[in-house]
Amino acid sequence: MNNQVIGADNAGLRPEDLAGLRESLREQRLFREEQLRQIAAPSQTRAERIRGRQSASQLEVHVKLAASARMVLSDVEAALQRMVQGRYGRCHLCAQPIALARLKIVPQARYCGRCHQLREAGR
Repeated sequence: MNNQVIGADNAGLRPEDLAGLRESLREQRLFREEQLRQIAAPSQTRAERIRGRQSASQLEVHVKLAASARMVLSDVEAALQRMVQGRYGRCHLCAQPIALARLKIVPQARYCGRCHQLREAGR
């Protein structure tokens, strides 16, 4: 993927902040890709699987972990794309800048803290 910043806005974040956030997103992408590889790798021997030792609950946990990892990976990829487009760091609901402190914790955040709380409260 092209990492050149096309757009000029990126919520007014400084270039050094963007560089650090981009690196965090790349690390998160690598972590999630590795997590998905490990989840997909057979964790038991063929004989153990044949004997049915892996319980339904263990399979369910693996399925949920994989779904969560895929979701976060998708969010990370979308954040990197927003960065390239110059749309990174703006709330998808109110269009206000997302606080740098929040982005440092959740660099793939789509919503400012206020809008995130409103969305969570509405669940």
